[in-house]
Amino acid sequence: MLKEIYIQNLAVIKEAVIPLEKNLNIFTGETGAGKSILINGINAVLGQRSTKDIVRTGCDKAVITALFNELSPQVTEKLDEMGISHENEEITVTREISADGGSVARINGRTATASQLKEIGAMLINIHGQHDNQILLDSEKHMQILDDFGGDNTFLESYRITFRELQQTARRLGELKKLEQQRVQRSRQLNEIINDLGELELEEGEDDALEKEYSSAKNAEDTIIAIKSAVQAISGDESAEDMIAGAEAELAALTDEDAEISALYDRLSAAEIELADIAQELNRRAEKVELDGQRIGYIRQRLSDINKLKRKYAADSAELIKMYNDACTEISQLESSGSEIKELTEKREKLLHKVTEQAKELYEYREETAKRFAEQVTAELEFLNMAGVIIAVKHEKGKLTFNGMDTVEFLISANKGEEPKPISKIASGGELSRIMLALKSVIAGRDSIPTMIFDEIDTGVSGKAAQKIGIKLRQIGKVRQVICVTHLSQIAVMADNHLMIEKGIVDDRTETHVTQLDMAGRTAEIARIMGGDHPSQLMLETAEAELRKAAEI
Repeated sequence: MLKEIYIQNLAVIKEAVIPLEKNLNIFTGETGAGKSILINGINAVLGQRSTKDIVRTGCDKAVITALFNELSPQVTEKLDEMGISHENEEITVTREISADGGSVARINGRTATASQLKEIGAMLINIHGQHDNQILLDSEKHMQILDDFGGDNTFLESYRITFRELQQTARRLGELKKLEQQRVQRSRQLNEIINDLGELELEEGEDDALEKEYSSAKNAEDTIIAIKSAVQAISGDESAEDMIAGAEAELAALTDEDAEISALYDRLSAAEIELADIAQELNRRAEKVELDGQRIGYIRQRLSDINKLKRKYAADSAELIKMYNDACTEISQLESSGSEIKELTEKREKLLHKVTEQAKELYEYREETAKRFAEQVTAELEFLNMAGVIIAVKHEKGKLTFNGMDTVEFLISANKGEEPKPISKIASGGELSRIMLALKSVIAGRDSIPTMIFDEIDTGVSGKAAQKIGIKLRQIGKVRQVICVTHLSQIAVMADNHLMIEKGIVDDRTETHVTQLDMAGRTAEIARIMGGDHPSQLMLETAEAELRKAAEI
């Protein structure tokens, strides 16, 4: 619980030490005395956003320190997670707000972040202000209130685990289906690559080796062709030998008469013999050149097939081989993703069935909880001087969401015989305050937050209704520490610890002080609330009587 608050240089509060007790702590004071500043200070300690405007004029910083004791196991466990030591079940939480706009937070002297303060603060204090009444006007918040009342989160937690798994499965399935069309198109491309390159069965370096072999074979083929052409020129039809023989025949008759022609004739005869010898040598050389025409044809076709695919895929042979291997791997993955779609579809159907069954169980649990909730809140409202007002819970089935398959909305019937209608259409400000107090009352014993703060819970109420609110706050104070800011004497007289906030002028500056009141101080303050400043003796006696009467309740 909150044992003590120390405030320094917070707006009009120069310095204040505020002691608090276990049960019902009441703050009273004139309007503008600084009660809201106190709530702002507590909010700052709880990690809420603060601004430099709350620093007292002329001061470097504002300091708010809260001392908490009797820590719950949940709080000590969270402190252990944060690595923050705690002894004797006590911690101090400090927030320093600089005039330049910066702030520093500490838990037990160790620097902490605002988010850490929020985590711890949410486990230590629950603050209810006028704006919290808006929760009642927002039907989307009603389910959380009902679940808080129920207190058993087993059904909801189990449902949410399955629901999250269903969401993840459906999301993955959706992604895969969206990619399915791309997968089909890609699969066609990959299959084309696999078919083309698989039939080719290309080996690494094969095309280079074939090129070299083909070059050698082509050289041999060219050699044979050249030799055969030469032999044909020497001894074929209309060959060199025939022309030489013709030349010899023309010169034969002249050899006896002309010695020079005879010499030329002899040279032609020698040339004919030489050409015949050359032709024989060429034929022998051709016979020695190895040529496998079938092999050349194979190489030529093989290189043609390889080069065709090189051009098609704009890749060399090494890249073609890698492309084939990658395609085989990717097609396997695509096929497995296809099987994953089937598996996920089956899984989704199972999860949908499971989550639907869990949602039904959660619905039934809430249905039973709603009955108890309506009965208890209606009883609390009757006590709070709202007899005849009935709270009903509109509980319907709908689509599956993170919170279940149901919707919850609180309805109110303000007068007997009237059909319950949404709270937002019927309840006044005062009624909202009492309805919220009723809710807090029935939920008070079901959570581990030790301190509840009510800021002006008395808005819009007076008379007997205010007295009932005071009694209810005291009742809640039996199981939780309650801190309440009020303007009404009917509530103030119920305090177990009464603190007065008053504003004055010191050295030409406004200062707010917080005083823990004894019986005499309480009598004077209650009389002031009832009758204004300078109460009469009769008013003082009335105030004292009201305090005695409250003590007996």
